[in-house]
Amino acid sequence: MTDKTADLAGPGISTYEEVEKILPSDYASDLTPMETMQALYAVKEYIEKGLARELNLQLVQVPLIVTRESGVNDMLDRDGSRTPVEFPAGLGIDPRLNAQIVQAATKWKRPALAQFGCKPGEGINTDMRAVRKDYFLDHDHSSYVDQRDWEKVITAEDRNLDYLKDTVQRIWKVILGAGKLAQEMFPKLGDKYGDLPEELKFIHAEEILDMYPDLPRKQRETRIIQEYPAVFITGIGWPLEDGYPHEMRAADYDDWVTETVEKDGKKFHGLNGDILVWNPVTKRRHELTSMGIRVTKETLVEQMKMAGLEKDLDLPYHQMILKDEIPLSIGGGIGQSRTYMYLLRKAHLGEVSVTIWPEQLKKICADKNIHVLE
Repeated sequence: MTDKTADLAGPGISTYEEVEKILPSDYASDLTPMETMQALYAVKEYIEKGLARELNLQLVQVPLIVTRESGVNDMLDRDGSRTPVEFPAGLGIDPRLNAQIVQAATKWKRPALAQFGCKPGEGINTDMRAVRKDYFLDHDHSSYVDQRDWEKVITAEDRNLDYLKDTVQRIWKVILGAGKLAQEMFPKLGDKYGDLPEELKFIHAEEILDMYPDLPRKQRETRIIQEYPAVFITGIGWPLEDGYPHEMRAADYDDWVTETVEKDGKKFHGLNGDILVWNPVTKRRHELTSMGIRVTKETLVEQMKMAGLEKDLDLPYHQMILKDEIPLSIGGGIGQSRTYMYLLRKAHLGEVSVTIWPEQLKKICADKNIHVLE
């Protein structure tokens, strides 16, 4: 059996030898760099307006920098392996501020709902930028992150699987519409790989484990999206029947402990999930968004205990949840460049975003006719 612990904390590839193997050798972009930018910004605007329409979201400003003491920064996979960029800030201040560049705005958004006075059914959207210095830099992971980080106020009655699925379907509708717009602008995008899948398959992580019990998570995901080219996997974070979670999830935002349904004598947990698609260019799994209904004060305490992080309950963000100072919510992050890469049929993130890449990776890309932006 392949070691199931090896890929619990993220979907990256481990070596550039492996990256070279998985990148296509017969690649030719359907769009020039300038056509790519034209399509990209049309898609960007469509998604922004579509999310506002479907989810009732208002675009707001979002921080690039937070303080360490706020506890607002996203610690990503909860195993402590991915730490934020940190630096002292404030000339003439003693002591200087302990500033951090955000890794995601996940925990900032929920207090922001109260700050902006959002009521149930209303929410916010952001054009978020972040730095994740501890990612392995491959074809779909970079140190520069751009996301549609959004959050919406809900009621206690909304905290159920049906509400989550309805929200996911609305997001998928927007992504599909953006893809169709790109193909209307440049019909050649559909010539080689065909249209985007209309149906989004909902499936729980426990069900995928039942189907492929001897495979680790990434391989299970690859198998399921070869059968269903667009899926939403629910229940990510709760330990499955084999003793492992489908993937490590931070303990202080998505609710992955709440029991949802029971099937064949098994109790399924988790009000969260990921949209994964089959990328016909790279012939690999491709994650577009991670989202979920957020923790209550009860499920926050339960998850923090399971993660061994009870001491963090004293941080300001966690205290706001425990004291009912911020609303119940649902939210997520849609990878912008990841989505552009998928919709515009690209082999590498560097074709739709400008960031740093190691020379070894740039050479691999050049040899395979993949032209990254610099």
